Amino acid sequence: MGKFEFRGELQFLIEKAIAGNIDDIDYIMSNLSSESLFSMTRYVDFALSLVENVNGKERIKYYLFNGTQIQRNYASLYFNRRGDWEIVKEAFKKGLIDEIQAYGR
Repeated sequence: MGKFEFRGELQFLIEKAIAGNIDDIDYIMSNLSSESLFSMTRYVDFALSLVENVNGKERIKYYLFNGTQIQRNYASLYFNRRGDWEIVKEAFKKGLIDEIQAYGR
């Protein structure tokens, strides 16, 4: 993957996502709350799309089943975009995400 030409917090989130370690994903997800600015939610969404590390994917899965509602929603988006339908359906069946999140992209 090539070097991104971003600055500030977005660049920091991108670096965390590319590293993809558990603590990196925790940092990224910590930026999602009911008080998050719209711009930050977009940064987080973009950064999550870059996670390829197996440990990072597993940590996002953790948030799908254990995070706050907004964290579960963004984790669901991550897996939906990857085509990992089974994990998303499992979260939906458990009532952790709604139908819109379960089938959104």
